[in-house]
Amino acid sequence: MTKHISKISVIATLVAGFSLSSCTKKFDAINTNPDKPTQASSEWLATNILTSVTSKDISQGTGFRQPFTLGKYIGWTELVSDYQYNKLTRVDFARLLVLRDVEPMIKNAATPEQKITFEGFGHFIRAWQFFQTTMQVGDIPYANAIQGASGVIKAKYDTQKDVFLGILKELDQADSLLAKGTNFTGDFIYQGNVDKWRRLANSFQLYVLINLYKKTGDADLDVINRFKTVAARPLMRDFNDNFAVTYTASAGYCYPWSNTPAQTNSFLDYPVLSNYLLDPMKATGDKRLFYMAEPSPAQIKAGKAASDYTAYLGIDPADEMASIVSRKSAGNYCPVNKRYEQMYNAEPVGLLNYWDVQFILAEATVRGWISGTDAQTYYANGIKSHMNFFLKYVPASYAHGMVMDDAYINAFPATVALTGSTENQIKQIITQKYIAGFFQNSDFTAWYENRRTGYPVFTLNTSTNLNTPPAAMPLRWMYPQKELDYNSENVTNALNTQFGGNDDPNNVMWLLK
Repeated sequence: MTKHISKISVIATLVAGFSLSSCTKKFDAINTNPDKPTQASSEWLATNILTSVTSKDISQGTGFRQPFTLGKYIGWTELVSDYQYNKLTRVDFARLLVLRDVEPMIKNAATPEQKITFEGFGHFIRAWQFFQTTMQVGDIPYANAIQGASGVIKAKYDTQKDVFLGILKELDQADSLLAKGTNFTGDFIYQGNVDKWRRLANSFQLYVLINLYKKTGDADLDVINRFKTVAARPLMRDFNDNFAVTYTASAGYCYPWSNTPAQTNSFLDYPVLSNYLLDPMKATGDKRLFYMAEPSPAQIKAGKAASDYTAYLGIDPADEMASIVSRKSAGNYCPVNKRYEQMYNAEPVGLLNYWDVQFILAEATVRGWISGTDAQTYYANGIKSHMNFFLKYVPASYAHGMVMDDAYINAFPATVALTGSTENQIKQIITQKYIAGFFQNSDFTAWYENRRTGYPVFTLNTSTNLNTPPAAMPLRWMYPQKELDYNSENVTNALNTQFGGNDDPNNVMWLLK
């Protein structure tokens, strides 16, 4: 089961050994509190690590909507949003800082069995954080990263290929170690169920590998054979295995978009749902539409029922802001479903979900990487899982009279069955993955999928596109200012070897070539 995130303020203080004088030793002895622990427990550090990973990736309020603005699920009507209009600026490497807790977490384990478990968990966390970082910029510090305690304060950059090789190795290590591990405490995601962590590590490796689909000819990566091997390992079994956070009715613990007595959200009036999300569901009679959206106020005023697909009007986020605001003022738009704001626990938010894995397996089958199960089965599993997830977490009162039942869910995938060329089937798979990703997958997953496959096909409006040049979509963020300020030699070398010295959002990183 997914579990509630403990928003405890956790700052790990790691004590290094120093050569001290006898006077200093006496002073320390006098001033040492015998009741205060001298090192953080492995369980405490595991909680700190998970808190950092999930709270940074799943923000509250307007921060929560940012990945979904870049992914074109919504338009934003408060002001011109950089992400809505494709402006990518500088990132930071702050997500890597929590990796300083991994080594002491392993070192402080109480038993040899627990040490194996925390080693496996640590490899997964490292792989997750380095993957999210390299996906944004390209080459990054990896082998020498987080080595400040040993004196490495200006880390060299590894090639993106070497980073991916390292990530894949760490996920293999996670699988091997977690297979021998024991359950542990300090985990609010899976309650320390080591089998679920192993399944997550393997499922995540499939996600990493599908992003390497342009590198199937690279003998070092051996993408297809790796995929076959990992696909045969234990994977997520259903949405109860989602890498997801659930919420409770207290400030800071509520669903990220909610506006309840426990948590205020001042941004509810600004999002408008896009046609990229709504139109595919309208075209196929997909009842998930009614669980995600509110009908157009103008259409309801004109006499249409909330259960009528034609009452739902999407906007193109690439349109001029003035045009979008005008449509909103006239009621010709759709707000997000009220459950997202009215429920403190609207739904668990997943960073990687079971249905994502099923869609990955479907794509791999279509590409000819694996066989034995047809792509339609995986594809249908992904759709049905997401629909059943809604049945579990969404009260029927929020479905606008269009509640799904088992018969509908079991029959629906055949109505959108995979057909035609390989490319068309991949388009269908990514479309369904996109629908299931609404207010899920906060790590820019939908935008990465568009960057990787071209689906959904987003409008390139040169009059509103904030990228330079406006005739192109950006492909990456730029390196952190702190790296330019304090690690300039290494970041400059990385820019020279990758992009001819230019740090530009239009640079084509190794992964995309």
